[in-house]
Amino acid sequence: MAKLVILNQGMTGRTFDLNVERTTVGRVEDNTFQIADASVSSHHAEIILRGSDVVIKDIGSTNGTFIGGEKITETVLKPGQILKFGQVELRIDDGSPVVASPAPASAPASAPAPAPTSGKRQTDATMVIPRGVSLSDLEQGGTRPAGFNTNTAFSKKKNKGNLYFIIGGAVVALVILVLIIVLINKASGNSH
Repeated sequence: MAKLVILNQGMTGRTFDLNVERTTVGRVEDNTFQIADASVSSHHAEIILRGSDVVIKDIGSTNGTFIGGEKITETVLKPGQILKFGQVELRIDDGSPVVASPAPASAPASAPAPAPTSGKRQTDATMVIPRGVSLSDLEQGGTRPAGFNTNTAFSKKKNKGNLYFIIGGAVVALVILVLIIVLINKASGNSH
C-alpha cells in the first residue's frame, strides 16, 4: 500500500496511508489528510487512486503543488518522488526500497499519522510564499525602493519602558526616603 511520508523538520516521519480512492489534502480539519502548515492551502490537493497509479491533482492552491521542483496541476506520482505542498515536502512510499531522495536517517518510516484534534488552533489564511522575481523587478535594473537609504547609520531603538521603570523607581525611592526622614524627626521630637 502506498503512503506519503512528510520530510519537513518537526513533522519528519509522519505518514499517511493512501488506502481510499480519493484523499483530500489541506490545512483545515475537514481534509482526509490534514497538514497544519501556513504554506498549505485550506484545501490544497486531491490524491486519487486509479488502479496501481497514484494521481496527484492541485485544486487551486495558493502556493502550488510541485514534484521534483516542477509545478504540476495533475500527474501520476512514482515511488520515491518528492512532492511539495507549499513548503511541506513529502515522499511517496510504496514499501519498496527507495532509490531517490530517502528520508533523513532519524525519520521513523512507519510512525503513524497523529489524528487531528478538535482542540487545535486552526489557521485562518494561507501564507503566500513569494517565488522568483517579477519581470518588472528585472527591468528596473536593481533600483532600490523609495526611502531606502544605505548611508544612514544604525540607531539604537529607544526603549521607553526602561525609562518609565527607572523614573518610577526613583519616585518610589524618594517617597521612602521622605517617610524615613519624617519618622526620624517624629521620633527625635518625642524624645525631647
